Amino acid sequence: MFLHQVLFHRKKFKSPISNHESPSIMKFAINYSPQAAELVRKGRIEVDYFKTPPWPDMIAEAEKLRPVAVHFDFRAEGLIQPDWASIEGFLAHTETAYVNIHLGVRPTEMPQQPINSPPTPQQQEEVIEVMLANLQTLTSYFGAERVIAENIPFRLNENSEIWAIVEPEVISVVIEAADCGLLLDVSHARIAAQSLGMEPHAYIEALPVKRLRELHFTGLHNWNGHAMDHLPVLETDWPWLDWVLEKVNRGEWGQAHMLAFEYGGTGEFFQRFSDPEVMAAQVPQLYAACHRDE
Repeated sequence: MFLHQVLFHRKKFKSPISNHESPSIMKFAINYSPQAAELVRKGRIEVDYFKTPPWPDMIAEAEKLRPVAVHFDFRAEGLIQPDWASIEGFLAHTETAYVNIHLGVRPTEMPQQPINSPPTPQQQEEVIEVMLANLQTLTSYFGAERVIAENIPFRLNENSEIWAIVEPEVISVVIEAADCGLLLDVSHARIAAQSLGMEPHAYIEALPVKRLRELHFTGLHNWNGHAMDHLPVLETDWPWLDWVLEKVNRGEWGQAHMLAFEYGGTGEFFQRFSDPEVMAAQVPQLYAACHRDE
C-alpha cells in the first residue's frame, strides 16, 4: 500500500450515533476523579459523561452519578490481542460510543525507525503497515464505523515515540485505509506540530478532520521548554477550542459526538492536577460550549 493509493481512494464514513439524535449535539465529558465526582454531587458542575479507563471499580463509582464513556488503552504497535468479551461488556453496559486506539509506536517496537528525524518513504510504509494491521484487528471485529484512532503527542529528543506516527500524511493514510474515525486530541496535535516544525493550525487541517468523531482538550503549559498537557486551560488555550468548534459547527469537519476535558483523574500525576477549583471555574465554560445550541 502506498500513500497516494489511499489518499486518492477515500471512502465515506458512517457514524454509529443514533439516527434519532441530532448530528449537531456534542456531549461533554471529564476524566473521572473523586474531586470531579464531588463537584457533580454538590451541583457545582454539570457533565454528560465521566470518562474512565476500562476499570470496573472506577466505572461502578462513576455510574452512581453520571453515564460513563470508556477510553481504552490500545496502541497501534506490535500485535494487539484484545479481550473481545471484556470490550463487548463495556460497550453493552456503559455509554461508550467507540472503541479507540492510540496511533503510537515506541522505538522498542520498531528500532529501525528514526526517532528525531523524518523517515524515508519506505520507512513510512513500514509504519503504516504496522498501525493499519492493528486498526484492522479492531475494525474487522466491531466494524470500521465503531472504531476511532487518536493522534498522540511527539516531543523531540524525548525518545518515547517514533517520528512517523505523527506525520499528518501517515495518520491520514492509516485512518482512510482502515475506514475508521478520528479522535482529535487538540493538545497532542499542538505538541506534535511544534516538534515537526509545522504551524499548528496547518498541521491539524492536514489530519483527516472530515472523519472527526471525538475531541479531547486540555490546557497546554510550558514546563521549562517542555510542552505539557492534561493541565488547566490557559487564556492562550481557549482560542484553540473556539477554532476547532467553529470548524465543526460550520460543517467543515466531521461531527464530534463528545468533547472530553482530560483534566484530573487518579494516579500520581493526575492526583496532583485534580484541583476542584480549576474544575469549578473551567468546566461550566466547556459544558456551555458543547450545549450552546440547545
